[in-house]
Amino acid sequence: MNTAVEAYAPGPSDLTHKLTVEKHGHTALLTINHPPANTWDRESLIGLRQLIEHLNHDDDIYALVITGQGHTFFSAGADLNLFADGDRSRAREMARRFGEAFEALRDFRGVSIAAINGYAMGGGLECALACDLRIAERQAQMALPEAAVGLLPCAGGTQALPWLVGEGWAKRMILCGERVDAETALRIGLVEQVVDSGEARGTALLLAAQVARQSPVAVRAIKPLIQGARERGPNAWLSEERERFVDLFEADDTREGVNAFLEKRNPQWRNR
Repeated sequence: MNTAVEAYAPGPSDLTHKLTVEKHGHTALLTINHPPANTWDRESLIGLRQLIEHLNHDDDIYALVITGQGHTFFSAGADLNLFADGDRSRAREMARRFGEAFEALRDFRGVSIAAINGYAMGGGLECALACDLRIAERQAQMALPEAAVGLLPCAGGTQALPWLVGEGWAKRMILCGERVDAETALRIGLVEQVVDSGEARGTALLLAAQVARQSPVAVRAIKPLIQGARERGPNAWLSEERERFVDLFEADDTREGVNAFLEKRNPQWRNR
């Protein structure tokens, strides 16, 4: 793994100070930095969407790791103070901002990994659900508690959670307000790995480094095929799978990958 850490310039639009970004090799590390609970607001949601747009055009970035600042919260979701006055226009805008940000994260062209280092509540869990993979520390707690305050998950939670854990557990968490710990999350398929306290970030970066050994062009072609089964039955994608296989032969990285294997050397990806 390339352990070099660099400051990362996210492009012409200034990202909010509530999100910090570093570059670790071919991985962008995004830290939600909005104490005390790393909540999301309008500014940080716009910043996340802008960052994803920039990463999608950066040929040197293959993976994204998202974690929370500190040792207690990954993210507690939205700041409920935004909704205390019952302003429908603000609610509509915030729902749109959450949707735009987390759908951009879901559709990131590389591999995204949530390093859940503490509480992931409401929009915080929905952020993790928008990632491809989730690694949780043992002390982490996860919930979608919106109904307890008269709201509902509006950033993909009602759609993504049942896909991962099944309808029954999704209803327990959303309709009954059940909070799950890391071991339960692992058992029901909400996360893929549980690690000790303080290890989620490092473990996620190591997993992201494995992504750098894959052809980024191939990853970009494969990811929509895997996610597509949410919208259509698996058999409906078989012809598309074959077409995308053939399309890869237009990529420089495909020729590089095959020849590197035959020549018994590591491939040098160009992400094109």
